[in-house]
Order: sequence, then C-alpha cells, then structure tokens
Amino acid sequence: MSVIEPLRIIGDYYPLGSATYDMLVRHGEQVAAKALAVADHLESAAVDKTFLHEASLLHDIGIFMTNSPALGCHGGHPYICHGMLGRELLERRGLDRHALVCERHVGVGLSAGDIQRQQLPLPVRDMRPLTIEEEIICYADKFYSKNSLQKPAARSISEIVTALRRYGEPPAQRFQAWVQRFENSARPPSTPGTPE
Repeated sequence: MSVIEPLRIIGDYYPLGSATYDMLVRHGEQVAAKALAVADHLESAAVDKTFLHEASLLHDIGIFMTNSPALGCHGGHPYICHGMLGRELLERRGLDRHALVCERHVGVGLSAGDIQRQQLPLPVRDMRPLTIEEEIICYADKFYSKNSLQKPAARSISEIVTALRRYGEPPAQRFQAWVQRFENSARPPSTPGTPE
C-alpha cells in the first residue's frame, strides 16, 4: 500500500501559501485531529488511522471548483457540489477510497431521496457515509467551519444539531446517534475501589 502526500495533492490545485490553501489545510487538520481523537475513543472498531488522516485532509479538495467567494473560490458550481467534484478529482488520481469520503461527507450524507426531494444539482445516487472512517470524518467535519480567517473554535454539539434541524429532523437524529456512538461509547477506565 503506497503512502500518499495529501498536502502535495492539495498543492496541485491550490497555490501554496494562498489564503484558500491555508484555510483548506487548517480545516483539514482540525477535522483530522477530531477524527483521530474519535478513533482513539472507540473501543471495538478497527479504524485505519493513516487513511483517516489522509482523507480528513483531502475531504474538501473540490471547493475550488465552486462559486464560494467567501472561501476564495470562484468556480462555476454551487457549493453543494464540492463533494462530488472532489470525488471526481481524486478518482482521476486513482484514490477511489479517498474520493468516496469527499462525496459522502456533505451534511450527514445525502440519500438519493434527499437529492430528489430537495432538487439538489447532484446525480441522484446515495451519498451517505458507509464505512467507519467515512462516518467519523463526516461527523468530525461538522465541528469546524472554513469561513473564518482565524483558527475557529469547535462548534458545540447543540449548535451543530440546531444547524442540521434546518434540513429536518432526520439529519439531526443521525448526528445525535453519532454523538452517542463516537463520544459516549467508550467506558471510562475504572478506578480501583469503585464499583463497576
């Protein structure tokens, strides 16, 4: 298995030292740190931490092709397309597994029904995270915004749930299930002398 260099790949699409490059890398590093902390917290899941780190850094690589001036991106596609566009970029590089993370991290994942119902400018197909790594990155991504020039603090769980409720109760419930699984699943170590 070959090791990839996510920062070199990002540098192929974003000028090194540009505000957009710096923002994308900062955001990816925040998501990676949260994702790796979640992986460390899980007791039973076998998580590929190398892949988790790489894919966290690359999950938003498609934003430069979107029309998102606040992020320094002046492409021709709506922002909602950045995951699909990132998938296409990384598939052309032979990074199929990383590519799926790009597509499946938007929101809490989008079903074909969501895409049809909301009339999103996306192919009508399932874009929900399936693997443990995809779920962890999708979860970790919700804690950090790319819109700040500074290193923003993590959003609270209640802020994330409130934001997701704008799209209905199912996305909020899916995120809350991840909170239970990723934050509350590991038992704290028992202290000698305390009942278990």
